[in-house]
Amino acid sequence: MIRRFAARAGDVLFRPGAECPGFLILDKGTIRVTLTAANGREVVLYRVTAGSVCLQTFTCLVGGARYSAEGVVEADVEGELVPGDQFRARLAQDDAFRALIFDGVAARFGEYQRLVEEVALTGFDARLARVLLRLADGSGFVAATHAALAAETASGRAFVSRRLAEMARGGGVAQEKGGVRVLDRAALERIAADIR
Repeated sequence: MIRRFAARAGDVLFRPGAECPGFLILDKGTIRVTLTAANGREVVLYRVTAGSVCLQTFTCLVGGARYSAEGVVEADVEGELVPGDQFRARLAQDDAFRALIFDGVAARFGEYQRLVEEVALTGFDARLARVLLRLADGSGFVAATHAALAAETASGRAFVSRRLAEMARGGGVAQEKGGVRVLDRAALERIAADIR
């Protein structure tokens, strides 16, 4: 039976090895999906928002697999939880639902392609600049630790720290308590456009 679902920021919704309870259709909020290597390095795979699909959950429900990544609520979520058997039945019988899910899966695969392109074909400074620009709030503040920025850029914390220090010496950013402040957005945009 479909039921309402809600969770608060910081709640862990799934972990590697866990079974999938069903498909979550978000009305609001954000879930950050990350993959952690044996050495502890973490990479953000994607974020699930209203109208988007969690590829991890889709794979579990369609392929009978268990989760291989972790999903943590980043902004309070609300939505509906569709149990696995009902999800599969709706995929088989409901053309509009099937189109919605497959469109979401296709969009998510496009994001994966861009992630691979960023990691494999884009210089680190450009990746870091893009993340800083994307995460900056209206005042230019990025509320993220160096470890969180490493996860966002698929790199190591020490490398992020060195590059941020260089960007700070160049006047593009300032390292502040609790995060980083973008001081020269135009300079970061030039760095972000530099694909190597």
